[in-house]
Amino acid sequence: MVGTRPVLHLYRAVQYFSRFYAWYLISRGQKLSATRWNALKNHLALGRKLMRVGRPIENLQTALRAAQTTGHLGEQLTTIARNIGYFGYLSYDSVSWANTVRFIALKPETAARINKTAARLWLTGILFSIAHGVIKTGRLTQEASELRSLNEKDIGGQNVRQTRLQALEQVRAATRQQFLIDILDVWIPASTLGLANLNDGIVGIFGFFSSALALRAQWVKVNGK
Repeated sequence: MVGTRPVLHLYRAVQYFSRFYAWYLISRGQKLSATRWNALKNHLALGRKLMRVGRPIENLQTALRAAQTTGHLGEQLTTIARNIGYFGYLSYDSVSWANTVRFIALKPETAARINKTAARLWLTGILFSIAHGVIKTGRLTQEASELRSLNEKDIGGQNVRQTRLQALEQVRAATRQQFLIDILDVWIPASTLGLANLNDGIVGIFGFFSSALALRAQWVKVNGK
């Protein structure tokens, strides 16, 4: 599944750009042109759902590993809760995909209820991810501050401290980027649930930029720059 991540991020970026651009065309009265972009958006969404069918197991495994590790309690609990939320979201989303492609047949009200539950679980996962980012950033900032306050007299000690500070800064940068992605993404399920009154243009832009950030993060992770 890791190898499909860049493709998923790319598909997602195009999907949400299509959502924005379709809204833009409709707002300009170009409904016929918007139809093509809406079709592209819908087909990419279905493709992404299919490619994510096995992802709930990954989230469940991550939650189980986090439960067995020792470390900062706040980070551990939010990691578990986040991945359980994503596990539920992606599981319901897979059922929604199966219904959309008519692999199973659900009543319209049942399908709507499943989609709403998926959105709630997605929102829950993102909110716990945001909380995790806040807690982790606070811990990393404190650790960096304590390292800087150390008075290393020998050159070897200074070099070790500098190396640790650089490593901490890299983790902090990755944490900040994930926090920004979550802040952009949280509005998507919130809008679906009617908790935020955002039009498709704004939701599309938020989704596009969060996807671009995730794609960049994946590139850095693989290529190291």
